[in-house]
Amino acid sequence: MQPAAIAASDSIPVQNDEFAYFAAGHPNLWDWWRIAYLYLPMNIDFEQVLGLSPNPYVLMDSDLQLVWMNDAYLRATMRERGAIIGRKMFEAFPSEGESFQLLSSSLEHVLKTGEPDEIALIRYPIQNRDGSVDTHYWSATHTPILRDGSVEFILQHTVNVTEIEKLRQTRDEMGIMRRAQSVQAENLSLKNETKALLDYFEHAPSFTAVLLGPDHRFGAANEAYRKLVGREDLIGQTVASVLPEVVDQGFVTLLDKVYQSGEAYLGQQEELSLAVDGQPEHQKFVLNFVYQPIFDDDGSVSGIIVQGHDVSQEVQAIERQSVLVNELNHRVKNTLSIVQGLAMQSLKDREAEEGRAIFNARLRALAAAHNLLTEAYWKEALVEEIVKATSEAAVGEAIRQFDLDGDRVMLEPQAAVSLAMIVHELCTNALKYGALSSDKGRIKVRWKRDPEAASRFIFSWEEKNGPQVSTPQGTGFGTRLISRGIDQNGEESAIITFDPKGMRYTMRAGYFQQ
Repeated sequence: MQPAAIAASDSIPVQNDEFAYFAAGHPNLWDWWRIAYLYLPMNIDFEQVLGLSPNPYVLMDSDLQLVWMNDAYLRATMRERGAIIGRKMFEAFPSEGESFQLLSSSLEHVLKTGEPDEIALIRYPIQNRDGSVDTHYWSATHTPILRDGSVEFILQHTVNVTEIEKLRQTRDEMGIMRRAQSVQAENLSLKNETKALLDYFEHAPSFTAVLLGPDHRFGAANEAYRKLVGREDLIGQTVASVLPEVVDQGFVTLLDKVYQSGEAYLGQQEELSLAVDGQPEHQKFVLNFVYQPIFDDDGSVSGIIVQGHDVSQEVQAIERQSVLVNELNHRVKNTLSIVQGLAMQSLKDREAEEGRAIFNARLRALAAAHNLLTEAYWKEALVEEIVKATSEAAVGEAIRQFDLDGDRVMLEPQAAVSLAMIVHELCTNALKYGALSSDKGRIKVRWKRDPEAASRFIFSWEEKNGPQVSTPQGTGFGTRLISRGIDQNGEESAIITFDPKGMRYTMRAGYFQQ
């Protein structure tokens, strides 16, 4: 293969200003050869020029087959021309590990991009003529030669820096090669980190886009964002031009305010209508999103990050659940009304009047707990809300004689109903026999997480300033109910103390952990 023949091809890309670039002192011998051949009317044998160069040069084709090398290269590698010409690079010079990775990566980069690549330092073993192997250190430059836009040949210029590397090893204070290796390693690390971050951005589950400038031009948009808007051709275009339907919905105005004020905007369950290809009507979405301004070093806004989630299905599910829960609540109330009617018919005698009143009060307490859970879609309920709602329903204006305080503790639905019934019985007893039978009576109610047992809480009820208390002779339904507590496992977790100064009640039970 004659280099001069290669240079004569008009497919070798030479920019119009290359001659001026060379004249300014460009040191690359290969550039000199290309420019001289194309611009200077000389009949020079450039194969002879390169062949006489003291610098090692080797030429390989796109399959990495060695097609030409100068004598300096043969001396540096201690090879005969006939032994390596026509062989592939890694057949002529076997390698593995880090040296193979560095060299193959550099050659692949040149073949893929058509751009030159450099290896600051590569450790490469070379076999001596006697068969022994010595480790050499090289610095290499790979320059592509293009034909019709594709890489046809690669010119490798190598410099044997083994002596410099050995000098570095013996004189660490120089640190020249170590710094080169460090820079190379850092560049490789940054390249890998950048690729990983781009992959994370592209495949993030939330839709994300980067808008640049005051006209909100797309600088980036991940897969989730492109899928949401149904467009792939976003980069470089403005929001208003590529998604005109969002302008009248006020979203571009919001972007303008964020850009001008530098303050983020948080959207919660906001409706968005987007045009869908092939469909006459816009598709509606419900979104949670944030417009987060991007600041330059001087503090000015340069763009906006758009990030969020499509919560359309979640909102629809909540709406369906609300309809079902309301229907359930209506039917349960009808059932309670029927039960109440049956009780009234069954307890008509005057002697049963007190029993009817107690029964109706307990039904009201049950209904109040049911309403509280309905508002929370029959999920968990706060102890504070249960105690407050049940007490107010039971004692009316006497609620002012209560002192309520405690931790934020959540109960599951069944435990919430049980606690509501217990509080109702305690209120009823206080009204008839305890602190609430006197205007001076006080009731202190506390609830807190148990410091000695995980996922359990302590509920206490303490009455004072009421009439003197004595232990009752019998045990009625109410006493049995509050004695059981709210634990479903049947443990003895509730204690009633009939102190003459006022009744006290303590209960330990499990609570819902979020």
